[in-house]
Amino acid sequence: MQTLIRLATPGDIDTLFAIRTSVVQNHLSREQMSDLGITPQVLADSIRQAPCVWLAEVEGQPVAFSMVDLSAGEVFAMFVLPAYEGLGLGRRLMAVAEAALFERHETLFLITDGRDEIRANGFYQRLGWSKVGPVEGDDVRYEKSRAP
Repeated sequence: MQTLIRLATPGDIDTLFAIRTSVVQNHLSREQMSDLGITPQVLADSIRQAPCVWLAEVEGQPVAFSMVDLSAGEVFAMFVLPAYEGLGLGRRLMAVAEAALFERHETLFLITDGRDEIRANGFYQRLGWSKVGPVEGDDVRYEKSRAP
């Protein structure tokens, strides 16, 4: 299986939305994302401003992505098409995202749904992230500091 991690371009915006809306857990529709201010134009502007989104391709097909907010030190998104889960793509994308953020920050953060049945929580913990507390609703904040 040939895999590639590459920077996303504005031409990948529809693909990013397709991947994001395909997930089962933590699902959001395009309308819900728009209500949160996550629009194609916002993504395009972010991608043009700085390298902040990476796509994982399997046999030339985009199947996962990670996105960061470089100024805040946040892993903003990490999603894998359900059919491609368990192949290590999330782990590889997180490594790229963390490396980009650690160039600018000592401590990184992310916010996700903290309910026990959400698999992302175990994934982040296995990668060395620590839950630091609730944010709002069911969401929790995780942090990871640069290794000494």
